Amino acid sequence: MTAVGLRSHLGYVLSEAERAVNRGLSTALQAEGMTVEQWRILQALSDGRGHSMGDLAEAALMPHPTLTKAVDRLVDSALVYRRQDPSDRRRVAVYLSDSGTRLVARLEHAATAHHRAVEAAFGAERAEELMRSLTSLIEALR
Repeated sequence: MTAVGLRSHLGYVLSEAERAVNRGLSTALQAEGMTVEQWRILQALSDGRGHSMGDLAEAALMPHPTLTKAVDRLVDSALVYRRQDPSDRRRVAVYLSDSGTRLVARLEHAATAHHRAVEAAFGAERAEELMRSLTSLIEALR
């Protein structure tokens, strides 16, 4: 059957799939009071290096103004903090706090359980192939 209307456009189908996947992830993260966007920020910071707001916006897939508000809320919750970059005093970096690190560990369990649920619904091999294909698409479009 040939797709018609909106479903004939890759951008639409990708957005619809992203919504379906993130709906389940959102539910999994709600137990810790976190959103998918906050999880992305915390996950990006979990590498232990400070990140500029620009780098963090790109990693978390968020527009800069939206990211700033989200980081402000995470700072208010003592999950992250801002500090001047010691190598470049003009640059401010965002870091994960100790309580943020503990939260990331708990969120990782929720995210992993959600990933397993997606694999159970879609098939582990198909999910892995989809991730490889989407990664290839991202690289091709860069």
